[in-house]
Amino acid sequence: MSPKVAIKNVRKSFGSKLVLDHVSLDVGEHDVVCLIGASGSGKSTLLRCINLLEPIDDGEILLDGPDGPCDISEPGLNPDPIRRRIGMVFQSYNLFPHMSVLHNITLGPTKVLKQSKSEATERALDLLSRFGLDDKSHAYPDQLSGGQQQRVAIVRALAMQPELMLLDEVTAALDPVLVGEVLNVIRDMRGQGMTMILATHEMGFAKEISDLVCFLKDGVILESAPPAKLFSAPDRPETAEFLQRVIASGRL
Repeated sequence: MSPKVAIKNVRKSFGSKLVLDHVSLDVGEHDVVCLIGASGSGKSTLLRCINLLEPIDDGEILLDGPDGPCDISEPGLNPDPIRRRIGMVFQSYNLFPHMSVLHNITLGPTKVLKQSKSEATERALDLLSRFGLDDKSHAYPDQLSGGQQQRVAIVRALAMQPELMLLDEVTAALDPVLVGEVLNVIRDMRGQGMTMILATHEMGFAKEISDLVCFLKDGVILESAPPAKLFSAPDRPETAEFLQRVIASGRL
């Protein structure tokens, strides 16, 4: 069976700076893959390339679907149909401040998926209830805590019924006390079988939730392994050194 996402020898530079260097990664359907590594290691750029927010310089990104794997990185390909299949949530919540929570969530399904307003509203309210936000549907983003805003951002992505979710440091901008509520949403998505790729600094969470953990350094996946292996007995000294720094900072 084909992986849901197959990244093959992807290279990406910004000017003279090489940020992804022959990155290859297979992500199976329903799997959760966590990308770890220091800031600047290429995690966010890799997610942005998968979502076609950044063009790659070389390699392929294949997304499996009903008709088999499709090279979504092909130059000149219209990105919009692909982005409908991929949800992405960023550090910053990117909610429209002049729209209510419900309007933020139903905008995409009604405009892009051509759902009726009643259908989109019903699904939005169901998702809000699932994630403990059913009393916030008529609130505006500035009336919510950071954790609530991030949960709304995830709900907005889920309302588009994506096949794949990309999460880029979604807890990085939150106070520690709010991190748990967002991580619980991701646990719920895993329980529902969502295929996910996460860039995260939450090492304990990565250890708990991942099927595969990839350690990136200088744009290269230096090591990938199941969390039990990578966190307890990494093969590469660079991975061990990174994890020691994480442990020393109290994050694992």
